[in-house]
Amino acid sequence: MAMEALAPYGKWVLIAVAVLYFVYLFVLKKKVFEVAVGVALSGIMAALVAVATMLIQVPTPLTRGYINVGDSMVMLVAVLFGPTIGAFAGGFGSAMADLITGYAHWAPFTLVIKGVEGFVVGYLTSKKDDFTTILLATILGGALMVLGYFFVEVYFYGWGGAIAEVPGNTLQAVTGIIVGGGVGHVIKRRVKDMLVSLQI
Repeated sequence: MAMEALAPYGKWVLIAVAVLYFVYLFVLKKKVFEVAVGVALSGIMAALVAVATMLIQVPTPLTRGYINVGDSMVMLVAVLFGPTIGAFAGGFGSAMADLITGYAHWAPFTLVIKGVEGFVVGYLTSKKDDFTTILLATILGGALMVLGYFFVEVYFYGWGGAIAEVPGNTLQAVTGIIVGGGVGHVIKRRVKDMLVSLQI
């Protein structure tokens, strides 16, 4: 099948995306982390993502992972503060939760997958922040998260393990769309001017 033919290239795709992720944050956007507000927002939002991820955890023994509600905070942060803070908080905050709670084997993949999710949602909603755009951005971000974990799980655990994780990951995505996107839209409408100045 096509997936099996692509499987040997999975690690190289992950490495390429990881390199792009780090280049974006620490080369193209390095000035964000040279400014006090950028450092403070990045750290605080990453911590909030980690706490939200650890708040509710449902273990999935087949792939030694867990279902959580961290995507709600990843999407909320991305909607409110844009792609750079969204990418940093989504990736590092989620990976930190994996490390703290004993799922260190997932941390490198989470770093990249949730980082990409935060970037995509933040980028699209920083261009246009009406309800439809936020909805579509969070749907796309959630879909990329589900697909990202699916590809990694196919590579490591086969089709059975990957398919078993889809409902849980989809639930995480839907929760993120409703809570993160919905709350983000409401907050952004009320304090839009202040948030625009913080999108760095």
